[in-house]
Amino acid sequence: MRLDGLRVLVTRPAEQAPALLARLTEEGAHPLHFAAIEILDPHNRQALLDAIGRLADFHWVIFVSPNAVHRAMALWRAREETWPAHVRIACIGRGSARELQRFGIQDALAPTGRFDSESLLLLPPLQAVDGQKILIFRGEGGRELLGDTLETRGAQVTYADCYRRAAPTADVAALLRTWARTGVDIVVVTSVEALRNLYEALGQVGQRWLARTPLLLSSERIRAAAADLGLEGATVLAANATDDALLEALRTWRAQTAPDN
Repeated sequence: MRLDGLRVLVTRPAEQAPALLARLTEEGAHPLHFAAIEILDPHNRQALLDAIGRLADFHWVIFVSPNAVHRAMALWRAREETWPAHVRIACIGRGSARELQRFGIQDALAPTGRFDSESLLLLPPLQAVDGQKILIFRGEGGRELLGDTLETRGAQVTYADCYRRAAPTADVAALLRTWARTGVDIVVVTSVEALRNLYEALGQVGQRWLARTPLLLSSERIRAAAADLGLEGATVLAANATDDALLEALRTWRAQTAPDN
């Protein structure tokens, strides 16, 4: 089923939203974008540069997000060096794998199905890492599960913060005016932090609208965060945060909620 006329609020960061917005438009939807997270340089950029300069010291490099790939690999490419042949690469999701391919990395280890730290940790190559050195490129304040688990398996883990997330500076007043004028049929949220930022930015009136609007979410963690905020409206759970999975979940929801059903 197409998405003709559906008013969809997308909350991804500006760097990650264009492809999804374009596909929604192709499907006939009317997408609206509000970046609920801004992606900025890390506070300690020198530490990131130092880690990139020591890539050859590691057995594995793991990227936790497309943002981590883009920022770390851009800095590596600027060094005009060849990737150390012995350093294996892993990432959590398809978005990160696609971003790695743009930098010429075709054989990254990645889970299929669910795209999270837990799924990556189930893969056999990361089960036997005793004595190995692992570098994790991530955002500031990221989850510790991946590194902690690898350390319990005997690995030596180093974190390199590639970026930091910040609250939105986009014009929330413009969003509220559009919401009041045309309404929003469903809100797409792909991280807990984006949901919390959106909730805080909307204020009391916008929060009431959000509570009545269905949410398209990419994980149970975000669904739990919505419940913690008192957002008790309908939630639609996509298989993961990829554009394909979000659109598939959106089409299924549209078919189920169409007036003739």
